[in-house]
Amino acid sequence: MTTTGGRRLPEAPASCARSLPYARAWNISARTAHIAAISVLVGGHAFDVPRGQLLPVLWLAIITGAALVFLEAFSLTYRWLFQGRGLMVVAKLVLLVVIPLAWSVRLPILLAVIVLASVGSHMPARFRYYSVLERRVL
Repeated sequence: MTTTGGRRLPEAPASCARSLPYARAWNISARTAHIAAISVLVGGHAFDVPRGQLLPVLWLAIITGAALVFLEAFSLTYRWLFQGRGLMVVAKLVLLVVIPLAWSVRLPILLAVIVLASVGSHMPARFRYYSVLERRVL
């Protein structure tokens, strides 16, 4: 059992957890690259940097976001994707993929991504770990 925000949450069954060699290092690397890419992307859009300069950074944000989804889903199995935390991450990734199609509203989309990231990281455990698939906190 782990404690989150004063609540004890059940651990994932040992049979569900998988280990990727150097998983923590991969996660930290992907997360750092993702935060850097999002930072450059938001600043670039806020200051109207030309599209050609921002598209590679957008793709880096999408690729690193997808890598983070893979790393989380790999270690915790599919269940993570259906928890509040996984749904927030998938929503952010979907919004990033929409940007090339909705270029004129790219800054509001990116700001929505930041709001989802902040809310998703700080919402109570009963929402973060709630599984819409199993209809309970995992």
